[in-house]
Amino acid sequence: MKCAYHPDVETSLRCGKCDKPICPKCMVQTPVGARCRDCAGLDKLPTFRVSTRYYLIAAGTALGMAIACGAAWGLIEWLVPVFSLNLLLAPAAGYAIGEVTSISVNRKRGTGLAMVGGIAAAVSYAVTLFFPGSLPFGIFSVVYHIIAVGLGIFLAVTRLR
Repeated sequence: MKCAYHPDVETSLRCGKCDKPICPKCMVQTPVGARCRDCAGLDKLPTFRVSTRYYLIAAGTALGMAIACGAAWGLIEWLVPVFSLNLLLAPAAGYAIGEVTSISVNRKRGTGLAMVGGIAAAVSYAVTLFFPGSLPFGIFSVVYHIIAVGLGIFLAVTRLR
């Protein structure tokens, strides 16, 4: 007999539930025996099922948090002009953006949500550039800011991935 999914493959194996012929390539081993893909129920976990509605909520929340965190980051950087403070403020902004966005979408996770968080962390840095004296000067300062923003993006992405 031929496999139901691969008509050119000979098989003697059948699904334990629906009795459909299956080959070893499309067989799914379950605790109760071999099943076809349909009967095995290989759906995504609900945590990783993200609808368009959740993406819109995440984008709105992440943008709001990016503006708020960027304003706070820029204000602190302007009031306390300590050069190394960016290495604390950028990850703090990334963590806050990721955490609040995660809460707003009921702790759902996924690559798309991680991208939203990463973009929001970059937007947060862009907001800081509107404050006086926050533009990086010199190659060391530019590299330092890139590292700080990278840490912020990393934390935002890991909270949502």
